[in-house]
Amino acid sequence: MAKPVLPHPQHPSSSSNDQFNMASHNNSPYLSISPVPSSGSRPMGTLCNALNRCARKAEALVDDFWNHLRVSPSITDAAVARIAQGTKLLAEGGHDRLFRQTFQILPGEKLLHSYVCYLSTSSGPVIGTLYISNKRIAFCSDYPLCYYDAPGYQHWMYYKVVIELDKLATVDPSANRLNPSEKYIHMITRDGYEFWFMGFISYDKALKSINEALQHSCRTLSLF
Repeated sequence: MAKPVLPHPQHPSSSSNDQFNMASHNNSPYLSISPVPSSGSRPMGTLCNALNRCARKAEALVDDFWNHLRVSPSITDAAVARIAQGTKLLAEGGHDRLFRQTFQILPGEKLLHSYVCYLSTSSGPVIGTLYISNKRIAFCSDYPLCYYDAPGYQHWMYYKVVIELDKLATVDPSANRLNPSEKYIHMITRDGYEFWFMGFISYDKALKSINEALQHSCRTLSLF
C-alpha cells in the first residue's frame, strides 16, 4: 500500500469542514500517520462502547469547554473524542505512559505537560492531544481517522505532528478578529512549516508551558 499524502496544516480561516482527505498535497517532515492495529472491530464502534465506561475530568470553566467543543464540525464527535481519550488514559495508565507508547522516546526526554486541542488542517480541524516535553512538541489525534487508498479499501490511522524544540523558530498567540474567544497558537519551524493549534480548554496554560519549554531548551543548548 502506498503511503498517503497527508492533509497539510493551514490557517483556521481557510480550513474546510470537508471529509478528511488523505489526498491533499503536503510533504512536511513533521507529519506522520500511525496505522490502527486490526482488532476485529471498527474503531468508532469501540469508542461508542466506551461511552458507558469512562468519566471525563473537567479541565476548565464551562465556557472554555464549550469553545473547545464547537471548533469541531460535529459537537457529538468532539465529545466522543474526549471520552475516548479519557478511556485510553485509564487503560494506558496516564499521560506519560500514553506519550511513550504513541511516540518513540528520545534519550533523556521527559513529558512536561499535555493539553487537549485541535490542529487546523486543509481538511478541517483534527481533535487531539498536544504533548510538551523537554525536547519536543508532539500532537496525536484522539481517535483514528478514516481514508480510502482505493475505492472500497478503507483504512484507519492516527494523525501525528512531531517538532523538536530546537527546530521551532516562533510560537505566537493569535485570535479571530471577529471572535476574540477563538484563540490560536501559531508555530513556525526554522525551515518554514506552519502549524495552527486551536480550541484549547486551557489556552493560557498551554501557551505558557510551550514558551517555558522553549526557554529551557534554549538555555540547555547555550551550555554546549
